[in-house]
Amino acid sequence: MSKKIGILTSGGDCAGLNAVIRSVVHYADNLGWEVYGILNGTHGLLSDPPRARKLTPEEFDGTILRHGGTILGTMNKGNPFAFPMEDGTTKDLSDDILAGIAKLGLDSIIGIGGDGSFAILKQLADRGGFNLVGVPKTIDNDLGCTEMSVGFDTAVTVATEALDRLQPTAASHDRVMILEVMGRDAGHIALSAGIAGGADIILIPEIPYTLESIAEKIAKVKESGRNFALIVVSEAVKCENGQALEKEFADGQKRLGGIGDYLGEKIASMTGSETRVTVLGHVQRGGQPTYTDRMIATAFGVHAVDLIRNGAYGRMVAWQNRKVVDVKIEDAIATYQDVKPDDTLVHTARSLGICLGD
Repeated sequence: MSKKIGILTSGGDCAGLNAVIRSVVHYADNLGWEVYGILNGTHGLLSDPPRARKLTPEEFDGTILRHGGTILGTMNKGNPFAFPMEDGTTKDLSDDILAGIAKLGLDSIIGIGGDGSFAILKQLADRGGFNLVGVPKTIDNDLGCTEMSVGFDTAVTVATEALDRLQPTAASHDRVMILEVMGRDAGHIALSAGIAGGADIILIPEIPYTLESIAEKIAKVKESGRNFALIVVSEAVKCENGQALEKEFADGQKRLGGIGDYLGEKIASMTGSETRVTVLGHVQRGGQPTYTDRMIATAFGVHAVDLIRNGAYGRMVAWQNRKVVDVKIEDAIATYQDVKPDDTLVHTARSLGICLGD
């Protein structure tokens, strides 16, 4: 039976999103289905007519597989159940989104997103009765029930390469180099990149730290005869007093950031070391996706179409034990995957003598 399915990307962008879309388009076409890309997430459904376009295999050759970001556009603000209006009030626009889906005549929707996006899409699906399938993407890799999410591997690779580039300049100038990486609430990027990039100190929000422990580690590094040290810190790490550091942007939004500079000043004062700070920021989201992200994304797209083919809705594609499986969306967003004290990589870091700040 011919189907007409929609696909959208929601939340922050990352590498590998276009690979998911490409996979869905090619497989759906083989089944004789039509695929419509919804532009700018659920915001595209608020327009009249809805902002969407038919996607064909001809435009999804191997070139698009290499592109970062998302050709459909995405949005990480504006909850449709409490949409911010120009006068400062909020309005429930969920019915408008459901009307947009109906106007497009879609049988099902594949949503590519993280926990926040899935919570909204699931609520919309429950209210409007449309068929929903989810594909996980988040550079933080903090979504439950899946070992890998699209975008994580590329983000870690970028952070690791940054450490590779910082090490020679740190050694040339006898410096302590601090690399601040993304990680909204979880320290997976910092921990993975720190181990792969040979960091001396890794600070993540799940493990409390003291400045004394950091200073002691730097002193030991110097005593060993090495003239430099590398530190990786997740943006979600707080000050010692528990205060979260944020930066306010011109549009009024606040984002995590500033812990690298805070630590840089403290470490320089306590150790006398010349200290420099590098903040990767959105560099981790862009660029060509790695092999792993392309492979995961492609396998996820195929499985998402299989779910629709089998009528298994309300489920999210997941990677477990080297296999693509699927789980209930509500289970995925209910199980937050932060770094646990007994995680393999925590044990690995400690066994190598890496200081985790405690």
